[in-house]
Amino acid sequence: MIRLVVYLLVVALLAFGIAWLADRPGAVVIDWQGWQVETSILVAASALLALLAAVILLWTLLRLIVRSPDTIAHSWRNRRRNRGWAAVTRGLVAVGSGDAVGARRAANDAQRLLGEEPLSKLLAAQAAQLSGDAAGAEAVFRSMTEASGTRLLGLRGLHVEARRRGDQSAALQAAEEAARHEPGLAWAADAVIEARCLNGDFAGALAMLEREAAHGALDRATHRRRRAVLLAAQAQAIELSDPASARDKAQEAARLAPTLVPAADIAGRLLGAAGDVRKAAKILEAAYAATPHPDLADAYLHLRPGDASRERLKRVRTLTAYQPAHPESAMALARAALDAQDFDVARTALAPLLVAPTQRACLLMAELEAGEHGDVGKAREWTARAVRAQRDPAWVADGVVAEAWGPISPVSGRLDAYEWKLPPGLATTPMLENEAERVKLAIAAAIESRPPVAEGPVVDLSASGGSASLAPAHLAPANATLASVTPEAGGKAEPEKVAAKASPQLAALATPVVAMPHLPDDPGPGAPFADEPGAVPRGPYM
Repeated sequence: MIRLVVYLLVVALLAFGIAWLADRPGAVVIDWQGWQVETSILVAASALLALLAAVILLWTLLRLIVRSPDTIAHSWRNRRRNRGWAAVTRGLVAVGSGDAVGARRAANDAQRLLGEEPLSKLLAAQAAQLSGDAAGAEAVFRSMTEASGTRLLGLRGLHVEARRRGDQSAALQAAEEAARHEPGLAWAADAVIEARCLNGDFAGALAMLEREAAHGALDRATHRRRRAVLLAAQAQAIELSDPASARDKAQEAARLAPTLVPAADIAGRLLGAAGDVRKAAKILEAAYAATPHPDLADAYLHLRPGDASRERLKRVRTLTAYQPAHPESAMALARAALDAQDFDVARTALAPLLVAPTQRACLLMAELEAGEHGDVGKAREWTARAVRAQRDPAWVADGVVAEAWGPISPVSGRLDAYEWKLPPGLATTPMLENEAERVKLAIAAAIESRPPVAEGPVVDLSASGGSASLAPAHLAPANATLASVTPEAGGKAEPEKVAAKASPQLAALATPVVAMPHLPDDPGPGAPFADEPGAVPRGPYM
């Protein structure tokens, strides 16, 4: 629209000029070297315009002739470049579709047509990777590090190739060089932090994190969370060797991320050991209110190591009040009540969980039955149910279940990868180990507290119909009774009927006992415990 308006204005001005000259006639006389030309102004103006047009046309033709070699060369270069970009496009499509042959052919065309273009080199490296030519890909990436424009891209490729072949040293070297050139580069900073965490150099990992944050690569919330994770890991590593420093670092981590369970756990335990129970309780309560966790409950339960079990039961009620409806609160209360021998409270706490009990809830019920009534049968029944019950949450990172929390994933190396959630595809979790030990001890204590009676009759029946006898010596009267009902020669006695005629007690003892299934780490009834001679070593849960 604007162009049309401008065009109309120009035409109008020309028409106005021509009309103005037509209304004002005059003559133009040229007298030069005996030549005299006389014409009107309008004709002179028209001749001048024609002369200017001819000069312009002549100049254009002359310039075209002079510049024709450069023009032709530029045209060939553009055509070659367009073909090269078309090859890059074909190659990227081939890489994306998994066509190794097509990607290699397109990469060769792109390098031939485009030369040192970064995208042609990248396509060549990707084609080599797709073809399984690791050496070729690494050679291309190494050549890319020699140019400033592609140095970071080449270092990234060298890092990936080194990790694929398991060369952690070369991978770390490439990441550190990239981080030196660009501290805000996320993949380089994360790789350096991962390597330093694996080596236990948490101070170095923190320094790298601060450099990354200083260059604006992290927002404030992410920086606080990652710093808290690294401080918690550092406190975990030096908890035994330097408790004071570990306490300070755990406190800072809990302040930066109040919901980080390991930080709150370590800070609470170390503050409690140092006598600062109030501050420890405050940290643990804040973390438990956000994320109920058995480690937090256990740390809160043992804030003062010298407290009686009744005092611990009273204290845990305060903690569970922050999450009264959570299953973890019920199990924490039941655990404290079992320690305090308050079986009614334990049974009441576990009652809501028995509709769909988890493995830990089943083991707590087994311990309750063995401790309250000495009922080994029900205890073993609950132990058997635990095998088929739904699992409890555990620390999971990238599908791997770990016994304890860690700062990085054992699979991908990602920082802060562990989550407290239901593990996929496992029959048991590491959290069951402590509960299973308690159940074993409770069952053993119940067996030891029984009256000294025989655990079962031993009936010796001879092949010729001899008399049946019960092995225990203190059952001699019963043996005499059994002898009086011995069948005639050639007959066979049935142990259950013989014992039933002797006494109801012997009949119960003679009844076959069906052993319940056991947990994967439980050697079963009658097997020695882990601290007894001949015990079978416990198998891992994972």
